[in-house]
Amino acid sequence: MQFGLSESQQILKDTARKFFAGESPIAAVRKAMETGTAYDAALWTKLAEQGFTGIITPEEYGGMGLGKVELVLLMEEAGYALLPGPFFSTVALAGSVIDACATPEQKKKYLQRIAAGQARATVALVEAAGSWDTDNLKISTAGGKLNGTKLFVTDAAVADFIVVVASDDVFVVDAKAPGLHIEPMKGMDLARKIYAVEFKNMPAEKLGDPTGLAGALNVATAALCAEMTGGMQRTLELTVAYAKTRKQFGKPIGIFQAVQHLCADMYLETESSRSAAYYAAWALEENVPNAAASVSVAKMYASDAARNVGNRGIQVHGGMGFTWENDIHLYYRRAKASETMLGDGAFHRERIARMVIDGATAGKKKQQPEQAALASK
Repeated sequence: MQFGLSESQQILKDTARKFFAGESPIAAVRKAMETGTAYDAALWTKLAEQGFTGIITPEEYGGMGLGKVELVLLMEEAGYALLPGPFFSTVALAGSVIDACATPEQKKKYLQRIAAGQARATVALVEAAGSWDTDNLKISTAGGKLNGTKLFVTDAAVADFIVVVASDDVFVVDAKAPGLHIEPMKGMDLARKIYAVEFKNMPAEKLGDPTGLAGALNVATAALCAEMTGGMQRTLELTVAYAKTRKQFGKPIGIFQAVQHLCADMYLETESSRSAAYYAAWALEENVPNAAASVSVAKMYASDAARNVGNRGIQVHGGMGFTWENDIHLYYRRAKASETMLGDGAFHRERIARMVIDGATAGKKKQQPEQAALASK
């Protein structure tokens, strides 16, 4: 059994690390944050030239056609660099939903543009109830038009089209069409903007098969876990470097056992999150029976771990961690925003519990006819 990355996967990871370091250093991230949308058109073009915008798009639609493991490796490096803008929203989120739900004609229409870097997209899911559970949605296409409001829609202001998850189906709408109003919301992550999107009698194109939605959201969740892991890794490195240079009582604070314990805990949770994210991606790629549960385990753990790692990193930095000039608070902001995105730890614990109950119920129903048959003999 192979537990490590293949040669091509390691090359992808190393290439992404070098690319993001050169094209999106933290100074560029801060500059993008000041634009109001955190979108850098030049960077987006370079992402497309590398093939990153089409990493999991099938080759027939202009993509690289790689797997879920490759996606999480790329997202981990994006998280390490605190990549600004709509990359996650477009590639991991909207791209996955379109690939899972659209007809071949729709995939050609939308995925080709995403893979070529010609379009950006996002998914509108959450409503006023604040739940990521698709069973709680109220917006529908009654009368053939979309009406209502979606909240916490990432990167909506720079999207060319928006995938809308309604109570009755999954749709695509033109982000520039009349009847659509986008309003900025205050969010924790300054490098990934969120918006409220209001639909007023919006014409919408129905995607072919909405049954693929759950699987697509699992792919996006695994990608988000990997991105969170990359952020945790960078937070750990910044914290260790600070502990080696910051002196107290004439000595580096890293020699004190209390600080060492904090850094050790950060390392443990980062490595555990990485293992969970990698396994979730592998399980999705191989369609193993517990793939959905593995995604929830990864997100449950990563949500709590990212918050804990951020807390400890800020604690080791002391007051310096809260200053605008220090980068660690930017990673902490993303950790806090990603903690709740696509469901927090509590949401996924409940989801796992439902899976266990449903599995036990299905097992009992299967046993009953078998037991009756045995009794009749």
